[in-house]
Amino acid sequence: MTPLLSLSSLGILLLATHSLALAAPLRAYADNGRVEITGDYRYTYHEPETAADAKRIACTEALHQAVSTSTAVREQTAGLVDHALIKNLVHTLATKHVTDQQILQQSEKGRTVYCKVKALFQADDVERVLLTQTTGGTETAIDQNRALKILSVREDADGTVIIVYKALKRLDWLGTAYQGSLRESADVMVDFYDEQGTLLRSTRYPARRTAGGDDVMNPGEVGTLKVAKPLNTKTFRVWLVK
Repeated sequence: MTPLLSLSSLGILLLATHSLALAAPLRAYADNGRVEITGDYRYTYHEPETAADAKRIACTEALHQAVSTSTAVREQTAGLVDHALIKNLVHTLATKHVTDQQILQQSEKGRTVYCKVKALFQADDVERVLLTQTTGGTETAIDQNRALKILSVREDADGTVIIVYKALKRLDWLGTAYQGSLRESADVMVDFYDEQGTLLRSTRYPARRTAGGDDVMNPGEVGTLKVAKPLNTKTFRVWLVK
């Protein structure tokens, strides 16, 4: 009986050692901020496109779909209403921040092709790429109070001012506040001036997660405000109510 017990104990020890050997790389994998993502896409092509062109497009869009539906991207873009910005963000992430891309499934039926892919995605890069793409606007005035931080301000091609902000505290509005919750003042001020520096308009905008919404913003969530410039505006200033 003794040899049998020894072999059994040895087997358990080997299994435990093997499990530890597998667990270590998994922890390192998670610490690197990499996650596995999957996406699929169907595409119907027409002349002069070829089947090869269509398959390439389908796999590219499948990867974009995988990135855009990842948890990290959904959390960072939940409050954004600038669809062009989101599209550029996803394209940059899909082309520069994924590795080990693999085609899981590919099919063709008539002129419709299908592609399903998986890849490893550097989720920690999402916020950094978003900040990079939203900087560079004219008359930018970064500001912060205890509840809110302005990440960037830029002027769109049509003259609209795009303001990206992040909640630093949980922001509850009248319709979402509950007993014991934190209710903070989170208002964005936008001042517009004419060529002589005369104030044309000063408007207060409540920071929301969605445009015109009243939903909660949790710490770290990002929102976007789009403000149309009045006529004869030469410069503008964005600041936070303290």
